[in-house]
Amino acid sequence: MADAIRMDGKVALITGGAGGIGGATARLLTARGARVAIADIAFEAAQALATELPGALAVRLDLEDEASIEAMVADTLSHFGRLDVLHNNAALLGPEIAQNDGDVEHMATALWDRTYAVNVRGTMIACRAALPHLRQSRGNVVNTVSNLALQGHMIQAAYASSKAAIIQMTRAIAASHGVHGVRCNAVAPGMTMTPALREAFPPLLRAAVEAETLRDQLGDPEDIAEAVAFLASDAARNITGQVLVSDGGCASHVPGIAGFRSFFAGEQ
Repeated sequence: MADAIRMDGKVALITGGAGGIGGATARLLTARGARVAIADIAFEAAQALATELPGALAVRLDLEDEASIEAMVADTLSHFGRLDVLHNNAALLGPEIAQNDGDVEHMATALWDRTYAVNVRGTMIACRAALPHLRQSRGNVVNTVSNLALQGHMIQAAYASSKAAIIQMTRAIAASHGVHGVRCNAVAPGMTMTPALREAFPPLLRAAVEAETLRDQLGDPEDIAEAVAFLASDAARNITGQVLVSDGGCASHVPGIAGFRSFFAGEQ
């Protein structure tokens, strides 16, 4: 198992592969020997990253378009001849979406429907298209979810609940396809310092999350990429149907730890 984290000879398809977490994952998997297909609605950004990575392929993707998702898998198979890892990382999470995704009482139906269309329906179609090929390679699926799918919050009700649905989809695929040698897991990041997050979240709210983080800093995209790469590798061959939380410990402690820190710091 010494080289079990290596990905030599394997092909990984990453949705949202030109973004923060997706890009970091594409770089890491390439460094470990994989060939990667970088699928993104931002096709020019995907192309730019693909030129940096040996053997990489840029693929157009619109998760609201079923034909686009199926073409993504077909193009990856046509180019590489196999598929070993599907990393469903893309999600509807731009600044405008985040600002309007609040509580259920004030939720716009159109925003709710679009969030589910991209995050849940899109992920399902990608899995459906990839599973026959993953069965052949005894490959696996890694879904990016969120620690918000495991906790209640006063904002992002649509995003959080869509990610919770993907957790259940993860378990369903693990249960139905494990006997065929296919694993399916999820990674649940906390607030991660991607370019999109820096743009979408006000510094005051970011500081509130930092105060509840058990580490001395928020996670970077590379931290999440390490978790994805582990689950995608043979080192995790006995792990399936699980959610690996990578949030700096935010979800692991009693509520209000920031207040306790301040209290005890004042006593010193």
